[in-house]
Amino acid sequence: MKEVNMYIVWAVAILAFGVFEGLTAQLVSIWFVVGSIGALIATALHAPLWVQLVVFFAVSLLVLVITRPIVKKRLQKELQKTNADRCIGQDAVVIEEINNLLPTGQVKADGKVWTARSSDKSIIPEGSIVTVDKIDGVKLLVTLK
Repeated sequence: MKEVNMYIVWAVAILAFGVFEGLTAQLVSIWFVVGSIGALIATALHAPLWVQLVVFFAVSLLVLVITRPIVKKRLQKELQKTNADRCIGQDAVVIEEINNLLPTGQVKADGKVWTARSSDKSIIPEGSIVTVDKIDGVKLLVTLK
């Protein structure tokens, strides 16, 4: 291919990878944008096609290796533990009958009063001991012990 055509090829590659990156928003092709820029520079320096391709792949791989750990760390969503998490798996005392249909129910867990619902949708009488299965918003989901 002629040099003029390769300018167009690399410019289109930059544009295509850039548009794809914008559509995905997951940083999956940004490395190829940078690799295409490197190949375009190689084209401007009158490098043969095989050198342009080597530059494209080498720069893409290099940028991927350097930036992927940083990007991965930033994209990871960390669950923030709260003090309420310590209730999970603990026992609680039902202080108001739990009935998911009404909906009523309260338990005392970790020294605090919580709205509660039955995990298995059963009615749990006042005074029962329950185990906290999970937290759903501001409610504890519990099962009879």
